[in-house]
Amino acid sequence: MRRYAYLLYIQLKASTLLAMQYRGDFVVDLLIELVWAATAVVPLFVVFAGRSSIAGWTYPEALVVTGWFTLLQGLLEGAINPSLVNVVEQVRKGTLDFVLLKPADAQFLVSTTRFQPSKAINAITATLIFVYAFRRIGHGPTAGGLAASLLLMVTASILLYGLWILTVSAVFYVVRVDNLTFLFTAIFDAARWPSSVFRGVAKIVFTFVIPLALMTTYPAEAMLGRLHPSSLALSLGGALFFAVFSRAVWVRAIGKYTSASS
Repeated sequence: MRRYAYLLYIQLKASTLLAMQYRGDFVVDLLIELVWAATAVVPLFVVFAGRSSIAGWTYPEALVVTGWFTLLQGLLEGAINPSLVNVVEQVRKGTLDFVLLKPADAQFLVSTTRFQPSKAINAITATLIFVYAFRRIGHGPTAGGLAASLLLMVTASILLYGLWILTVSAVFYVVRVDNLTFLFTAIFDAARWPSSVFRGVAKIVFTFVIPLALMTTYPAEAMLGRLHPSSLALSLGGALFFAVFSRAVWVRAIGKYTSASS
């Protein structure tokens, strides 16, 4: 475990040094991330301009969901997406051989190849959204609600990573999955809205098939102190299932890999 923690440290350090080579670009990237985070709030402002609540959510309560969406978007674009998208090109060129020959788990190595440190600004932006939202609500989260939301942050990260592993694993079968990765990113944008605004098939899909509700709505409800214990159990069970299932799919998919030397 210590060995993999050290490998993660090395990869993070290398990505940070690479990003800081051009400090002007790094600062510009930070400013762009702030602008994009601000635009995430605009749709809520427009929708709630003429009404006090939607599907049981007031404007400041919906802002809490947006805060979680901003936080997870930073995780997706800063830690998950840069490394795993690179797998598509490695499989296409047959250069994944160099990863498989290294004395470490291949899934860990391809998942930590590259990071985007500038995306860490999303954590600060999300915190500011939380502070503003709870000031509008009139009180802060309870200690129990905050602890539950932090636990759900871990489960949300596992779910997001598991879904991305499943998406990238398809490259071993169809090689070109660029459109599929873009589709997943587009679908993830729906996580900025509370799950209760969706109805019918969309609600089922975004809760059980692509569990966006477990990623943003449930942590927000935990912070607001209204998450049912069964929903917390569902999130923990869903995260465990996706961790095991995505690992099994990855192991099976990598067996289909035809290396450059074959």
